[in-house]
Amino acid sequence: MPTTTSNICSKCNIRALWILNNVDFVVFSRRFPTVERRWRAACKSDDEKVVDGSSDKPTVSTSLPNDSEFSEAFTNRRKREGSARGSGIRVAESVQGSDSWVDDPIVRHIISLHIDHEEGEGYMLWPLVFHVKGPYCILVLPLVEPKHVKAYEGLCKRSDCGTAIGMDPNLSSLLFDLPSITGAFMLAHVIGDIITGDFAEPEIAVSASPSVGGLLDSLTGSIGISSISARGKPVPASVPNSTASPASLAGSVLSDAQKAGSRPLEKDALQSFISSSMPFGTLLDLSYSNLSAIRLNGFSATDVPPADVKQPAWKPYLYRGKQRILFTIYETINASMYDRDEIPDSISISGQVNCRAELEGLPDVSFPLTGLINSRVEVLSFHPCVQVPEHGIDKQSLVFSPPFGNFTLMRYLTFCNLGPPVKGFYQLSMVSENEGAFLFKLRLMDGYKAPLAMEFCTITMPFPRRKVVSFSGTPSIGIVSSTDHSIEWKIITSGRGASGKSVEATFPGTVKFARLQTQNSLGSVRGTRYDEDSDTEMENANNGVNIEEFLEEKMRKDLPPIDLEEPFCWQAYDYAKVSFKIMGASSTGMSVDTKHVNIYPAVKAPIEFSTQVTSGDYILWNTLGKCPSAAMPTA
Repeated sequence: MPTTTSNICSKCNIRALWILNNVDFVVFSRRFPTVERRWRAACKSDDEKVVDGSSDKPTVSTSLPNDSEFSEAFTNRRKREGSARGSGIRVAESVQGSDSWVDDPIVRHIISLHIDHEEGEGYMLWPLVFHVKGPYCILVLPLVEPKHVKAYEGLCKRSDCGTAIGMDPNLSSLLFDLPSITGAFMLAHVIGDIITGDFAEPEIAVSASPSVGGLLDSLTGSIGISSISARGKPVPASVPNSTASPASLAGSVLSDAQKAGSRPLEKDALQSFISSSMPFGTLLDLSYSNLSAIRLNGFSATDVPPADVKQPAWKPYLYRGKQRILFTIYETINASMYDRDEIPDSISISGQVNCRAELEGLPDVSFPLTGLINSRVEVLSFHPCVQVPEHGIDKQSLVFSPPFGNFTLMRYLTFCNLGPPVKGFYQLSMVSENEGAFLFKLRLMDGYKAPLAMEFCTITMPFPRRKVVSFSGTPSIGIVSSTDHSIEWKIITSGRGASGKSVEATFPGTVKFARLQTQNSLGSVRGTRYDEDSDTEMENANNGVNIEEFLEEKMRKDLPPIDLEEPFCWQAYDYAKVSFKIMGASSTGMSVDTKHVNIYPAVKAPIEFSTQVTSGDYILWNTLGKCPSAAMPTA
């Protein structure tokens, strides 16, 4: 039986949480005195075990920093580690006692802060779960034992590098012993969604037939949920005046970010969520839709379940109306396509089964999930309402008591059995400082048969560090357009999908960039401007210098810095990104057999099933340029 969300929450207590804006100013914080008393009691008990004069004297503190101390410590860490997250890898600049000294990428997400008290000695605050959402940093401090904090301090001071498997102690084994870390991550992600207004429910594809629900349909439509029908109790479109809506909260948060904390954060909605989801610091229910519906609608006599049935926390309201069950499988294909003998292509698929069960009462639903053997599933996780009583060779039987509204029944990670839906190569070579020649040769949906159909496919060549002046070339299929920093090739447009057959596509062409002119001051680049009218070619490379090496060195020197969103554009033209959507079936063969869905107590309810496959980070690396790749183990 997998560990469920409810099990994790029951073991998770939060000491404090902080939200910082983009200038490291604390705009919101919350401490939980009840949990802090437990922490102080644990520290006192741990201190009594330490022999006087021992070198193992603890450095943990029984108090929490104030907001100014916390903000200062976070700023100092950013400077010490090089960025808010840091590298997570020990480098020459790493200092003993810092997170990067541990030499483990997980310390980019579970960090420590060194608090300097105005009076007294400083101390380490750990483990802080670190989550970035929009312009905000959310940090959550779960309750752990003092011995865990001291164990991490030891890792930060160890002379050797890395945390080898089987080594004692190591960071992986330490975190494995702390289930509260998982609960803290869940809380940080929910809070991030609330403050940015990004708390949409899982999508469910429904038929075009009219739904039932009357007033409830109008309510769900009024909040922009056009793809789903009525629920038992709707998520509120607005909240009373005494409580700020999530949308207004996000607006006030963004305003605070822009003004760098010139006015206090509007925090009523966040305070209300925290009070309901984690009273006294103990996680109970992190479903924002559940808590919002309860706060707005309350309960009536008709919401009381039968006396002999225990109502689960994930279903505070019972549905009444026409009954049906909707299943949708969403899959996202991520790929790195190299077209190089020395580097194998990498393709993976992350999927989820979304469900909406409009069923009266508190029934149980069971069904077999087929296609497991062909899908080669690597990872499976389930919603807390799911039980897994049977596991066969090619099917997984699931039993669940569905919550109200849309929810993700399960998630999985697997490989692509049909091969890549878009394969081929992309080449771009700079023939001069400001002009490049490129070539695409692709094959779409090779090996994919009906009912699988590609609805659309687009290739984008990003140039975040160069400005596109013009391009030339005619593709064998589709249309081409450009922006200041990209060229977009629409191979298949919406409404003209490819079904049951493969498509070959080629696109040779050239692209011209605006000339870069740098203005140097005191030996450093202060600014860069584009000279769009200049068409001057590069001077000849004399004295036997290789022209490609000359161009690479010159452009690397003159190129401006790029945003963190494009970390792999070393030379501004290293990859092309593929976007597509495939309908008709899942790419893994995963499916729900609607004829074998059983409901207890038995009721007549139609079952609808649909699939959708989209691209995630689907990258065609320039075969003539630089590319990152994972090192393969040697025998």
